[in-house]
Amino acid sequence: MAEDEYKMLLHAAEAAEDAEDVADVKRINERLARGEEELIPADIVNRILDGESKVKVWREYRKLTLRELAAKVDISPAYLSQIEGGSRDGTFETMKKIAAALGITVDELA
Repeated sequence: MAEDEYKMLLHAAEAAEDAEDVADVKRINERLARGEEELIPADIVNRILDGESKVKVWREYRKLTLRELAAKVDISPAYLSQIEGGSRDGTFETMKKIAAALGITVDELA
């Protein structure tokens, strides 16, 4: 293969990859506009990665007090505090309710 042909193929491949990237960004922006996706600030992600309670981090990110979230989920603040503190595991049903109240999936709390 001649060097010119190689450069032309390489350029075509790069252009195709760029077009894919543009299409991906457009899809993500559309999902953001529809409320199907959410951008999470790095400090929130870092707190989770550092091992903080996912329930607590998400609750604080959503600007809910412990009592407010407990009321939304219909559990006691003490039980929610134990879940956040790691001294008790929430049942799957409780974790589903917490996730729903926080507007996230159960997987995001796992």
